[in-house]
Amino acid sequence: MHSGRRWFFRIWLAATGLAAPCLGSLGAQKAPASGSVAIFDSASWNERRAAEYLDGRIAWWMNWSTSKRDHGTFCISCHTAVPYALARPALRPTDRGLARTQLEWQLLDNVTKRVRMWGVVEPFYPDATRGVPKTLESRGTESVLNALVLASYDARAGVLGADTRLALDNMWAQQFTSGADRGAWPWLQFHNAPWEGNSQFYGTALAAIAVGIAPGAYRSSPAIQPAVARMKEYRSE
Repeated sequence: MHSGRRWFFRIWLAATGLAAPCLGSLGAQKAPASGSVAIFDSASWNERRAAEYLDGRIAWWMNWSTSKRDHGTFCISCHTAVPYALARPALRPTDRGLARTQLEWQLLDNVTKRVRMWGVVEPFYPDATRGVPKTLESRGTESVLNALVLASYDARAGVLGADTRLALDNMWAQQFTSGADRGAWPWLQFHNAPWEGNSQFYGTALAAIAVGIAPGAYRSSPAIQPAVARMKEYRSE
């Protein structure tokens, strides 16, 4: 297996094993000695500053004119919005307690709105303005990111919500069921690796994480087993 694929597969194994969130315990990275592995210095790690940085980045993204989309929504980017959704909750215990921040609520409301209006909202990058096959790529990418964001929050609550289940249904509907990419998802190609450049394995890894962390034994649901099998076959190639 390609080294990059092995790396993503390790992420998938950790996530589907429901590894405990660990961001809050990490410290600032020290420069590693030659040939050694980077370590973290917990004494210099500042969780509040990390939270402030993440809040600043997502606030900018939400209000950036280029990220705006139809029906008063914004793009759920794999390089900004998704890292925020996965990382920010881990910083809450020492920041503002267990309550979600206003920015988290804004992000979740945006994702939920697009999930509920899936058949109405425009793709992030329509064929009509960006060329074929951007509609297909946009739908595949967004469906995975929506499911991942909502599943990550439900995993903390321990209950699979109706909107998350709908997001997962939307995601499965975008999976390739035949051809060379069987088991993967259409993914945006903007020559911006690893997020949007020959990134189908990356996208499939994120889909696997969403399925693995979804609570309520979702991963074992009989109805999704054929799709899960296709996903596993693609990852193992």
